[in-house]
Amino acid sequence: MVKKKVSGQEEPVHNKHNEQFENKKHSHSGNNSDTEKSENPKADDNETQNGGNSAAEVTSSDKLFNGERSTEEKLAEMQDKYIRLSAEFDNYRKRTLREKMELSKYANESLLLKILPVMDDFERAIAHMDSATDCSAMKNGIDLIYLKFTEFLKQTGLKEVESMNCDFNVDLHDAVAKVPVMEEEKKGKIVDVIQKGYFLQDKVIRHSKVVIGE
Repeated sequence: MVKKKVSGQEEPVHNKHNEQFENKKHSHSGNNSDTEKSENPKADDNETQNGGNSAAEVTSSDKLFNGERSTEEKLAEMQDKYIRLSAEFDNYRKRTLREKMELSKYANESLLLKILPVMDDFERAIAHMDSATDCSAMKNGIDLIYLKFTEFLKQTGLKEVESMNCDFNVDLHDAVAKVPVMEEEKKGKIVDVIQKGYFLQDKVIRHSKVVIGE
């Protein structure tokens, strides 16, 4: 006796197969997505690296800009210092030149102040010369002025070069003439002084013009 299959008992079997197929499909699709993600790790890394590189480039460009700006500021500061220094040096040079000119212009001021009293004495002597009747008093007055002036020259370091009856010295004397002499001891010596020579301290500022005996 053959048993008949009940239609109600077959439906659960088909449902189970369908559920298993759908589960396998879902699991397969999920595995595919995971596989795709696992197969492309470089793409993700490249995206991360590209983002990091762009940020590093921005930072480096900012640093370069800041460095260039700092260099320009330093250059401007150095130029400003140079201009100021140049102006100060130019002012110093002009001031020094002006002081030098004034110094050379008024260098003889103290010397002339000391010689003015001698000039006053000469003017007084000349004023009394026409009305003076005593020639000896006039001569004494002129001698006093001469001594005063000689003392002034000694105070300034001026000293006369000794020449008369001395041996001729080319460093001190200029021979303007030679004259024959009878005395043997005067030959080669100075027998006359045409113009006196002078020392200023140890320097000869004017040679004596002399006549030499032969």
